[in-house]
Amino acid sequence: MKQSNEALLVRQTDNLDVITGPPAYNWNDITYFLELARHAKLVDVAKRLKVDHTTVSRRIRELEKALDCKLFKRTKSGFLLTDAGWQILEHAEAMEKNAITVSHKKGFEHTQGGGAVRVATMEGMGSFYLGPKMANFKEQYPEIILELVTSSRWINLSRQEADIFISFSKPDEKRLKVKKAGNFRISLFASQAYLNKRGIPSSKSDLNRHDFVDYIDDLIQIHAVRYLHDIIKPRRVVFRSSSQIAQYSSVAKGLGIAALPTFVAAQNTDLVPILPELSTSREIWLSVHQDLDHVPRIGLVIGFFMSEIKKDTSLLLSKS
Repeated sequence: MKQSNEALLVRQTDNLDVITGPPAYNWNDITYFLELARHAKLVDVAKRLKVDHTTVSRRIRELEKALDCKLFKRTKSGFLLTDAGWQILEHAEAMEKNAITVSHKKGFEHTQGGGAVRVATMEGMGSFYLGPKMANFKEQYPEIILELVTSSRWINLSRQEADIFISFSKPDEKRLKVKKAGNFRISLFASQAYLNKRGIPSSKSDLNRHDFVDYIDDLIQIHAVRYLHDIIKPRRVVFRSSSQIAQYSSVAKGLGIAALPTFVAAQNTDLVPILPELSTSREIWLSVHQDLDHVPRIGLVIGFFMSEIKKDTSLLLSKS
């Protein structure tokens, strides 16, 4: 009986490629192999897969035993692929791609718009802009369940981390359908209480005597959220957080000045724009994997977001 390519894995022995099957390894171990090949450290892989690092190590050992070859060499910088590992990587990635394609195809037979749609974006966009629109969305499309994922890292749609990704720069990932939805403005804001105590800055140089709230530099994985540094290089940062909600909350309570999207600052009428001419802006991009582009519920969600963003142009680009 001829086996499908998905049930085979090429194993390198000496100079001969031997096809073995049915596979003697655990299919799930391929996931551990791919993650370690991409991230190099057991602890990082363990966090991503939500297991203990000893589990990652054990699964890799079991895969090496099953394939009868050494896949990684341990170095000071982490686990690096051996020559055999590099050859296995090509086939493992093909298996992953095929598995994702099969998973995507599951919804194609549905002609109605019902079902779940997972949308990923940054925390501020998700919490302050998309979240408040969910009731309106549910009224229009009661059969669709939206799952909102907020993340400070780039979302990989090819690995099925989400169905739709709303980002602040255009993705360059292959096999995506990408649409520009609009733009939003970022300005400096402080609470009235802070300004009453510290005074209102009258110039860019005057900002040097003020306190600022910012992101944690080494935790920023997406350059587009470096809002503050597009406007000013602050001399005195008194609080840093990877959470835009925490930044917003601290500024609202009078801690200092922060660079916030105007749609975020609009949540609190006590926040006052500082030197609006120093503002910056970002683009809003909606992406979907091409395998999902024709799924009805995906199209409905994208259409809703595109319409809302266009309708809210004045809010998103406001200087105050």
